[in-house]
Amino acid sequence: MSRATRRRVAWTLAGVLLLFLAVLLSLALGSRQIPPTQVFDALLHGGAGDDAQVVRALRVPRTVVGVLVGLALAVAGVVMQGITRNPIAEPGVLGVSQGASLGVVCAIAFLGVHSPAGYVWFAFAGAGVAAVAAYAVAGSGRGGASPVKLALAGAAMNAFIASVVSAIVTTDARALDEFRFWDVGSIAGRDGEVVAQTWPFVLVGLLLVAVIARGLDALSLGDDVARGLGHRVALLRAVGALAATVLTGVAVAVAGPIAFTGLAVPHIARALVGADHRWVLALSALLGPVVILLADVLGRVVFAPSEVPVAVMTALLGVPFLVALVRRKATVPA
Repeated sequence: MSRATRRRVAWTLAGVLLLFLAVLLSLALGSRQIPPTQVFDALLHGGAGDDAQVVRALRVPRTVVGVLVGLALAVAGVVMQGITRNPIAEPGVLGVSQGASLGVVCAIAFLGVHSPAGYVWFAFAGAGVAAVAAYAVAGSGRGGASPVKLALAGAAMNAFIASVVSAIVTTDARALDEFRFWDVGSIAGRDGEVVAQTWPFVLVGLLLVAVIARGLDALSLGDDVARGLGHRVALLRAVGALAATVLTGVAVAVAGPIAFTGLAVPHIARALVGADHRWVLALSALLGPVVILLADVLGRVVFAPSEVPVAVMTALLGVPFLVALVRRKATVPA
């Protein structure tokens, strides 16, 4: 085993350990502090006390949602940076997040949907339509869906959908009141029904990513090199965009828009294991949930018994990272 491989294995194992610790903290900490022994008792032996009920009924679904959302956003970030060859691309680059927002607004304002479990399907549908529209715009004309055209089409789609969302919520006070709680980005209040609805989509997205993982390395060398290595660049980019859309759509549908996780985690993973996308994807899949769960725990304990939504905490933690990324003379290539 080479030195580079040993280092990658070591960081991956460290990621597994960090994820275990983040899950334990998510189950134990909050407005009600529960000792780890009580957490394990509730999970393994079915304790019947109040602490056990809190763990099983409230914190387990919240933690599972945090893991799914963090994994989806981080892996989608790696894919988006890979197919666009843009180091500051993030999961919303194809208008996915805004498309999900439009789906939720329409569900609230026109269809009378008022629960996170009900939002999921409409948010996911909105995300998919927005991504397809952005990709169709980018793919039209000479040259197909190049990285630059994808980024520009995504920016245009984001601006257009944001204006439509604003038009709806500013003319419907009830929709605005309900939408703003989803739009702030949180994993609180999600139950087992939401988990059951969303994990199959995460699995599908991960399977699509696994198909193109090796091809992302070829894309990072340029389209011409990728073609010379036998890859169908347009198909590779289309499958990657589909995978990122599925993962981002389901994450935003469940938790609302959460910034910086999909941007920061891939860069951290590359700094630790290098540019090989298979290792970057594996480590990002571990570190993404760590970021979401730790941000959620901080939001629960900093101003206890009140809570700060996870999207607010990731933004507070992510701004310094983004500033440092901008100030760097060079970034690790996607």
